[in-house]
Amino acid sequence: MKDSSEQIVDIVSSDDTKTLSGQTTAALREAIIKGDFAPGEKLNEPKLAEQFQVSRGPLREAIRRLVAMRLVRHVPHVGATVVTLELDSILELYDVREALEGKAAALAAENMSEQDIAKLRSLLELHRKHTQDNKGQYMQTEGDFDFHYQIIKGSGNQLLTDQLCDELYHLIRMFRFQTSRFKSRSNRALIEHEQLIYAIEQRDPEMAEMLMRKHISRAKKSIKEALTNKSLSD
Repeated sequence: MKDSSEQIVDIVSSDDTKTLSGQTTAALREAIIKGDFAPGEKLNEPKLAEQFQVSRGPLREAIRRLVAMRLVRHVPHVGATVVTLELDSILELYDVREALEGKAAALAAENMSEQDIAKLRSLLELHRKHTQDNKGQYMQTEGDFDFHYQIIKGSGNQLLTDQLCDELYHLIRMFRFQTSRFKSRSNRALIEHEQLIYAIEQRDPEMAEMLMRKHISRAKKSIKEALTNKSLSD
């Protein structure tokens, strides 16, 4: 596996990493996704400029990009704050994922190459080993190491890819990362991923779409139950 600095480079385009604002966007984005900044926390520009060793110009450009990614929002009379994880927002996002990723899985069953399917199976084994070695903790990764990302890319549909791997991707990653403590889903998710690969290998788009939709629907139900129970106990 790559260390965090290598992963940051991987998830920004090569051209973007040549700019200071692009590098700052990637670093700040990963810090937000991984919870280094609390939901609702105000982004203090002087402190961030010192932390990331950049001037205010590239930092402000990075914050503007993160607003476009919906990881940061502007609050009147407050400034830029990290988006707050709210149950309704999560459920809406998972509804969108269920529809779009279901279609992506169907298209992947038709369009993924045999080589890409083999890579997907190898990736599943990597995730399985990580879960076994980390007491049921699911492997939270991005890009080439993200199971869903690979299926979406394998769909061959550029519009779907743009929606799920660009516009919504990092917001999805943040929700997934911050709900990864719900370990009860880890083993079940691996089984469901195995079933998805089988449907894709069999070139069965109807089965692949059904399995992906059920997979995301179950995850949504699990998150809803966990967050509802947490709010009742607070």
